[in-house]
Amino acid sequence: QLQLVESGGGLVLPGGSLRLACTAAAASGFTLDLYAIGWFRQAPGKEREGVSCISRGASDTYYAGSVKGRFTISRDNAKNTVYLQMNNLKPEDTAKYYCAAGLYRAVVAGQPNYWGQGTQVTVSS
Repeated sequence: QLQLVESGGGLVLPGGSLRLACTAAAASGFTLDLYAIGWFRQAPGKEREGVSCISRGASDTYYAGSVKGRFTISRDNAKNTVYLQMNNLKPEDTAKYYCAAGLYRAVVAGQPNYWGQGTQVTVSS
């Protein structure tokens, strides 16, 4: 079973940047190049929100309107890693961020097959 591991979260000032990374745990025996990868987030008391998604070959990407122009998703299949570069962060971006894997359309629809454990992003002065 694919095991996803997120990293890169933390505390940042408004206007700052963070880069999240999603990798496949070596123990799972799977590589990310088999899957579209998405990023989701969930803040306390709010519903989970799809943030961004990238197809297997990186030819297609999706961004939620709230992050378009500020976040960039990319992947390095040689490094078995998908990144989410987050710039101009706002307090409303505060949430736990999860990466997820599956078919592209399913991930965009919020129905991936696999989920990571999440990494916390806090934007505060």
